[in-house]
Amino acid sequence: MQGGLAYIVSFIVILISVFITLYFKSELERMFREKKQVVAFHICNVLITLMISFAAHAVTVIYILQNKLKMLQQMVILLFIILPVYVLGHFAYEKYKFINRKYQASENGKVLVINEKYLRRK
Repeated sequence: MQGGLAYIVSFIVILISVFITLYFKSELERMFREKKQVVAFHICNVLITLMISFAAHAVTVIYILQNKLKMLQQMVILLFIILPVYVLGHFAYEKYKFINRKYQASENGKVLVINEKYLRRK
């Protein structure tokens, strides 16, 4: 039961950090005017999420549960938890962006269709 508490805390931290890093990834791609997904941003997001979740797991295990921490084993377990959450979060965030886009543009940059939901908000 004690180990379960550490993994529940780590899972909550993973969920939060995945969506925050995905938001920052999309903003960085927009800032650099990238048209396609950048693989380096995905790798950095997974590493950032791994570091944050490992820190939360270590704090939970060492200070709250007062157990010994097995670093390599916990890193591998957390990585296997992060990867499916990150992939599902990425697809969910892309669907959210697609549904809530302001307009649809053609290849030459002209606006083809303005989203009705965006017009209703304004």
